[in-house]
Amino acid sequence: MAKQSPAKLKKLAAQAKRAGAARRAQKKTERESSANESKAAVDEYEGIDGVWRELGLATPARRALIEDGLFHISDLRKTSLAGLKELNGMSPNALRVLISEMKKVDLTFRK
Repeated sequence: MAKQSPAKLKKLAAQAKRAGAARRAQKKTERESSANESKAAVDEYEGIDGVWRELGLATPARRALIEDGLFHISDLRKTSLAGLKELNGMSPNALRVLISEMKKVDLTFRK
């Protein structure tokens, strides 16, 4: 194989740098768009998770309850404790908070 000229090496290096910069710019725009999408998803839940927000539940637990169709404490009667534990995003702390709130208003889970 013949040795490449310095000009050819410089040209190839410049092309590699441009390609790398283009990949970095594309990744940056993808990250920014995913951040905007997640912000929009949070805004979507903001209007209907007021009851759960007042109880101090974490965002994943609030989303899990909303997605399961549980909007108020009284809606928890529709589900069992085991079903609630299976929800993605439901932490042990969130379960404790929900159980204590249900006891305050004298409600029980479905058997």
